[in-house]
Amino acid sequence: MGSITIFHASDLHFGAEDQSALDWFAGQVAMACPDAVFITGDITMRARHSEFAAAAEWLHALGRPLRIEIGNHDMPYFNPIERFTNPYRRYHSMAALAARSNSMAGAELPGIAMASLLTTAPAQWRLNWSKGVVRRKALASTVANLSNQPSAPIVLVTAHHPLVETGTHGTALTKGGSHALETLTKAGVTAILSGHVHDPFDLVHDNDHGTIRMIGAGTLSERLRSTPPSFNKLTINHGQLTVQPQFMR
Repeated sequence: MGSITIFHASDLHFGAEDQSALDWFAGQVAMACPDAVFITGDITMRARHSEFAAAAEWLHALGRPLRIEIGNHDMPYFNPIERFTNPYRRYHSMAALAARSNSMAGAELPGIAMASLLTTAPAQWRLNWSKGVVRRKALASTVANLSNQPSAPIVLVTAHHPLVETGTHGTALTKGGSHALETLTKAGVTAILSGHVHDPFDLVHDNDHGTIRMIGAGTLSERLRSTPPSFNKLTINHGQLTVQPQFMR
């Protein structure tokens, strides 16, 4: 297996996007031709049809295999009926359009097992619905997905919210996150890729089941916190994963 490069970005927030940052990222993709581009949620600002349409066009134009997750901003904001009856419809339509000719297909990335973990919910038993939550059904689905894949030296899980706090200015406050982190460690996951907090991080978490990495991408939107627009360059070589944050100058 040769070296594999993944560009990991997050929190595009179309509707509050930074066009210069999007252009910069697209230029980096065009120059480097990574094996895949991962986007870990918050594709839009308010889940408007126009925001999803613009995002789909931009993602499709990248011309690389895509892996896209849903974020808390990607569920209908102004249409409560749709939010509770079909909250992911707009997101799935966008993802299908974006990936119509550059989807992750077949064996995907050699030597890498991958699965998604849903950390969003249309409603929660707390006032702030933007924070993360891992339902038991979602976690069981992720673990089952991984168990059905061939053994691989690198196992990646993509989600929107960090499962536990990472010391960044933004918080995730993910309910069920600690349990999920331990369960995924036990399942042999190498790293969990996420976003949401708008600042990059790369942390090693130890628990009773072993060691797991938590890797977060920053934002390509105007909603900056403590760092400039950025993405993560992931390189996998001989079973080793390295992460290099890339900041727009």
